[in-house]
Amino acid sequence: MPKRVFLGKVVKDAKDKTVVVNVERRVMHPVYKKFIRRSKKYMAHDEDNRCKAGEIVRIRECRPLSRRKRWEILTEQAN
Repeated sequence: MPKRVFLGKVVKDAKDKTVVVNVERRVMHPVYKKFIRRSKKYMAHDEDNRCKAGEIVRIRECRPLSRRKRWEILTEQAN
């Protein structure tokens, strides 16, 4: 089974080797048929502490690294 890959924005980088990434997606409302935004925060592993708050990053699913951390940083993109 392929691993999921999301694109999101780093909102917090205070922890060591960990960043919090906010992933936003658009879904259609079941009754009103209007697109609404849904967002969720993911804890992602950043081995070299390279990511800073505000950067756009791509995260990928991985094995559990801690209690809440199951994602890893794939690439950083220019902002």
